[in-house]
Amino acid sequence: MNGMNPSWVTDEMRQAADNARRQGLQADLRALAARIRADAEGRYGSESPGWWAGVEWTLLYMENIAGALTEGRS
Repeated sequence: MNGMNPSWVTDEMRQAADNARRQGLQADLRALAARIRADAEGRYGSESPGWWAGVEWTLLYMENIAGALTEGRS
């Protein structure tokens, strides 16, 4: 018996654990993006538009990654 892959763990259990990890990471990324946005708006709200465009791009990138974590999965 392999201690790292017990025989009683079914494929469904592995899939459920994988989905839970992905959803947790997705939630963490979205929470981080929200904190970055709030911090940037509060601290750098009057900065140049070029700087803000970079923040927006970064937040969009994070959202795309978060969305891809559960895309096509049930």
